[in-house]
Amino acid sequence: MKIHILTIFPETFLCIEKEGIIKIAEERNALEFCVHNLRDFTKDKHRTTDDTPYGGGAGMVMLAEPVLKGIEQIEKTEGKSFKILLTPQGEKFNQKIAHFLSQKESLLFIPAHYEGIDERINEKIDMELSVGDFILSGGETAAILVIDAVVRLLPGVLGNESSLSEESFENDLLEYPHYTRPRKIGGEEVPEVLLSGHHENIRKWRLKEALKRTLVKRPDLILKHKFTEEEKEILKEIFEEIEQTAREILK
Repeated sequence: MKIHILTIFPETFLCIEKEGIIKIAEERNALEFCVHNLRDFTKDKHRTTDDTPYGGGAGMVMLAEPVLKGIEQIEKTEGKSFKILLTPQGEKFNQKIAHFLSQKESLLFIPAHYEGIDERINEKIDMELSVGDFILSGGETAAILVIDAVVRLLPGVLGNESSLSEESFENDLLEYPHYTRPRKIGGEEVPEVLLSGHHENIRKWRLKEALKRTLVKRPDLILKHKFTEEEKEILKEIFEEIEQTAREILK
């Protein structure tokens, strides 16, 4: 996969290229990561990328011309890309979209700034994405989140790709609890089942804990989950345990 970023702050992406999943993906020839300075596509000596909005109002608006020229030049040199605008107005990013983007051969991320980008770039954009209902100083941070989620899905990037299917959000369930050494910390011990070596019992325990955790922390997710017959039986057990606990409390 190729990932291109067209940004006024190219230095923002230096750290992620030198460390972590992006570095691993490049070393394993799964990714070509290219950052392009939007100012290189401006036409004045000050390399201006924004101006005041028509109609008045606070803030500045990013100019359409440098963005359009940047897209044109990148695609002329590197080939067609799936173009993504990072903006609060976009579709909220999730794991399903991450999988969708991971199937593309080339992605071009365009982080919005200030009050946004001149509306006339929209005809060149394939997808608008938001990472949540909160305000960032720019779309670069949002782009990093999306890129990280997408790159780790590329074949050959993760050491143990089977772990992908067990991660939170992959099947609308949160992950089960994890433990490592030492066996005891401050009086709290690792659950005995994880020390048993009985793989089937461990699998069932993890599934039950994942269902419990999602039910309590993210009920919105569990409502979307497609339950197997085994999961339905485990869910019945969970509700019976909750009911028993409630009876004891109310005695």
